[in-house]
Amino acid sequence: MTRALMLSAAALIGGMLAAPGTPQAQQTIDSLGLTVTTTPALTSDYMFRGISQTRSQPAIQATVDVEHASGLYIGTFVSNVSFPGTNLRQEVDLNLGYRFAVGDVKLDLGATYFGYPGYDRAPGGFDWSWWEVSLRGSYELAPVKFVGQVSYSPNFNFESGSAWYVEGGFDMTLDFGFTASARLGYQWIEYNTTSPAGHGAFGTPDYAVLSFGLSREIGAGFIGSVTGYYTTLNRNDCFGGLNLCGPRAVATVSRPF
Repeated sequence: MTRALMLSAAALIGGMLAAPGTPQAQQTIDSLGLTVTTTPALTSDYMFRGISQTRSQPAIQATVDVEHASGLYIGTFVSNVSFPGTNLRQEVDLNLGYRFAVGDVKLDLGATYFGYPGYDRAPGGFDWSWWEVSLRGSYELAPVKFVGQVSYSPNFNFESGSAWYVEGGFDMTLDFGFTASARLGYQWIEYNTTSPAGHGAFGTPDYAVLSFGLSREIGAGFIGSVTGYYTTLNRNDCFGGLNLCGPRAVATVSRPF
């Protein structure tokens, strides 16, 4: 992300966080049947499936979700990123899908396009952008909410072929306003570190990722969280020896509107 864009994003998020009035977690447009949720966030490290996307540096992020009363939704996620040996500076994702319920089980069938505007692909190189479809579900048995996810990409990041990701876990409401979370996921990738002609390779073997988190509202609608991540990748497995896949703790502050 360029310095100007970083400063603009920081100013935008800072203005939103400082906005006067009683905060609302969602904004509704009744005449259109829409619910709009905007969530800016500051995090000490942007983690995606247990791998740092910012080289262990902080990230400024924002998520916008627009859902119709029918369950159809569209949204976007933006963040700064940093990958060694590239000019990647920002990620802009587009989400769309349908949320519905089968009995007490809430389901979300959606697709996400992971885009990296401004990236200059080297001659003979491969595209970082990719997309996947996902089915997410949740079931609440108070004070525990069980969650799960299955995702498939026909051509994963860096044109590394088909990929599957599965994840399960829970969120548990605790005393004093705390919520504890746990997730266990596994990522399969067709072309890991070597590939046939015409395809890229992701850069790691298939791997599992485990995370534990604790979150709480810290006042005025701000939510603070601390999450620990662990993957089965060692440093030699991680993109030729980079320190992006090791255990770490990440602190995040967000503010839904």
